[in-house]
Amino acid sequence: MEVLNSWDQWVEESLSKLEALQLLRSLRPIYLRNEPQNPIGDEYQKASKPIEDDFEVFDKMQPFDRSSVEVEISEPTFLKWVHEVTSSGDEAVCRDDLGDHKSESCPRRFKKLLLFSGNDYLGLSSHPTIGKAAAKFQNQAAQEHGMGPRGSALICGYTNYHGMLESCLADLKKKEDCLLCPTGFAANMATMVTLGNVSSLLASGRKPLQHERVAIFSDALNHASIIDGIRLAERQGSVEVFIYRHCNMTHLNALLSSCTMRKKVVVTDSLFSMDGDFAPMIELVKLRKKYGFLLVIDDAHGTFVCGKSGGGVAEEFNCEKDVDICIGTLSKAAGCHGGFIACSKKWKQLIQSRGRSFIFSTASPVPIASAAHAAAVIVARKETWRRREIWDRVRDFRALTGIPISSPIISLIIGSEDKALEASRHLLRSGFHVTAIRPPTVPPNSCRLRVTLCATHTRDDLKRLTAALSRCINFQDISINGSNVYARM
Repeated sequence: MEVLNSWDQWVEESLSKLEALQLLRSLRPIYLRNEPQNPIGDEYQKASKPIEDDFEVFDKMQPFDRSSVEVEISEPTFLKWVHEVTSSGDEAVCRDDLGDHKSESCPRRFKKLLLFSGNDYLGLSSHPTIGKAAAKFQNQAAQEHGMGPRGSALICGYTNYHGMLESCLADLKKKEDCLLCPTGFAANMATMVTLGNVSSLLASGRKPLQHERVAIFSDALNHASIIDGIRLAERQGSVEVFIYRHCNMTHLNALLSSCTMRKKVVVTDSLFSMDGDFAPMIELVKLRKKYGFLLVIDDAHGTFVCGKSGGGVAEEFNCEKDVDICIGTLSKAAGCHGGFIACSKKWKQLIQSRGRSFIFSTASPVPIASAAHAAAVIVARKETWRRREIWDRVRDFRALTGIPISSPIISLIIGSEDKALEASRHLLRSGFHVTAIRPPTVPPNSCRLRVTLCATHTRDDLKRLTAALSRCINFQDISINGSNVYARM
């Protein structure tokens, strides 16, 4: 664990260099006085209590929950999709829909579809508590504050609402602190670039020598935001990149053992968005103890879905203390918008001072932060039935199809682009919104249907979906999580 202790030292040295250069940046929250005044800091839990008492939670699915999976598309959009005609989306808006009188050229005709391609895993996007949290701020403060952000977080866009959300997310992830970012993409970009900045800062103004750079070991199927962040750090000459075969710990061990660089980082998705499989967390923890690398996970698809309290994949595998930096999003299971980085206070200070995608982005609108706080603090924690339901649906799909899925993300690899598109159109005609995933999102000849399950789907929904699927694919022949190909950096 000597190298892990060295990481603490390297971060402290980096912060000292920034302080000497007067480049250390601070967050100074603007207080919006439309809620009972509560101090920033250790009083976050007290601050959230009055908010918590205001909102209602439910112990089972309610009628409003179905709107998270029941959607409509216009007849022209439906026809273009069925015939695979390119669309710019302008057929989605009729003058009639904007309040003008009806015209024969723009009648109200819509197709109802059951959504099986979103990331709203808990169905929280339609929850009235979350909507009420956003509306409460809007109603009380719209005239004085509007949507809230006056600029980037480091200038004047950071408020007590953002602070409360950061605090509850840090608690959720069992970390010292948390940094909000405008998106999950920005959070990954900021983290990867900051990792590279450690070697640049310690090189004191010169280009780091090869042995001084940060060695980043990245899973071959990591999300594009991780890849792009690493590319940027690599272009700046501050990192060396090693790609290990997807979830292959033998390959990762070989790369780690042959690497003589001291500053090692392993970064991986926790639950992979296109294949639906989990990172081998237990094996990663063993390797971390052996080599002392910094472990960074992107828990975008696991946060609120996995673990007893919704803490994510690390909680599910009981290894939260072994994850050094946990990146997440509020745009999936939280049903809101934004990204975050849960980490130590020192890492937060370093990232907010060097993570360009954070520094130069406008802060999240305050109603969004307020809604996410309601989702993260109240609903996702208290409505535990939602996690039970989504995992019940995973078991239902396994029983109905015989396909050994392990998560709510089901990657049905079909092969050719034409076959995947035809399968998607068949499901569309059957009343299901399931898109075909094609290059460049996935490699050639691994085109697929990406089906996602939600807590607000029912077993009957799955019976109908699997019946429709069985008419266009053979469950016994389908490939799932079986692709050995991987994207190149």
